[in-house]
Amino acid sequence: MKPDYDVAVVGAGPIGLATAILLARVAGFAATGIVVYDRRIPDPLDSEHIPPVDLRVFALSRASEKILRAAGAWDDIAKTRAAPYERMHVWHADVPPHGGDALVFDAAEMGERDLGIIAENNVLQAALAGAARRLGIALAEGEITALEHERDAVRLRAGERDVRARVVIGADGAQSRVRELAGLSVSRTDYGQTALVATVSTAKSHQHTAWQRFLGDGTLAFLPLADGHSSIVWSIPAARAEQLLVATTEDFEHELEKDFDGALGKVTLASERVKFPLWRLSAAHYVSARVALVGDAAHVVHPLAGQGANLGLLDAAALADVLGEALRTREDPGAERILRRYERWRRSENDLMSGAIDAFDRLLARGTGRVAELAQRGMPWVGRSTLAKRVFIERAMGLAGELPLAAR
Repeated sequence: MKPDYDVAVVGAGPIGLATAILLARVAGFAATGIVVYDRRIPDPLDSEHIPPVDLRVFALSRASEKILRAAGAWDDIAKTRAAPYERMHVWHADVPPHGGDALVFDAAEMGERDLGIIAENNVLQAALAGAARRLGIALAEGEITALEHERDAVRLRAGERDVRARVVIGADGAQSRVRELAGLSVSRTDYGQTALVATVSTAKSHQHTAWQRFLGDGTLAFLPLADGHSSIVWSIPAARAEQLLVATTEDFEHELEKDFDGALGKVTLASERVKFPLWRLSAAHYVSARVALVGDAAHVVHPLAGQGANLGLLDAAALADVLGEALRTREDPGAERILRRYERWRRSENDLMSGAIDAFDRLLARGTGRVAELAQRGMPWVGRSTLAKRVFIERAMGLAGELPLAAR
């Protein structure tokens, strides 16, 4: 019996929607043969629907920009509260923020117009939902409650309906139901930290700069927003985060300004405060027969480098390349040996980035002892080395490594 769909994507977040679109636009699947399931489908971004401000933002790399252009969503994202950042300013708590020991990366030094774009999660999601609808991809509300492997398809229970698809893609986040139903195990490490997220205003301009201070017990980032405000991501020990979550506004602002070492003057809270517990997660396998995981369903990294969404979009583009090649050579795109190509490709890249981020957290953000001291002292050297800065920025911008077609 012919499957209902070629591909069923579970998860209508930015990574799931991008995966579905790239399968149609890059891999060559018929858009009408793709369905995206989620408990709630986002409204598309258009002149009648501009989503409310979202406290969760992403620092999108140049590679992510290219992928989103390939998905037909970039123009909508760029014109809706997106903020380019031209510099990164990084320093350790042991040195002053504006001294010569701070590490500064400037787009002009790389011959680039900017280093990336700060964009809100719901803007990204709505723009991709619009792009998917324009293509004719089916967007359906329904919770996945069962998954059964058959010889030539996977049978999904989506709400009250059974659906058969040649390939199922789990893009349903860190608590992935697809991963669980497919029997794919994970390793998880709790960082013992919580990230506090909020929007603030500062006495001094953010200067289109992403600011980050390594605190000794965590990390504090100020990300520039289009309206002149900044989005903060304050990753600190869980007990302190809980105290700050319920502190008075005045006390919260005082502690925030102190941890930021007054780099942008007086800080004023401009939104509610929300929290996200932090952990590292890695699936033992990204794939099984006719099932593949992308984004947080496969891997979760610490937010200090702002790479979570970028890694997920690269997963989406790489999977589109692998499945597209299978179509062109008339192979079964759901065959496990085909999907293993995707796993080998992306696991090596993701593990490299995850290991680097963990090293930053362990040695720079929370490091003690001789090795951490040497790493912290080495930051100014990186700032004085043109080659070292270029290597760092090329990796952060997604311009290095084995890139999928949509990211080139």
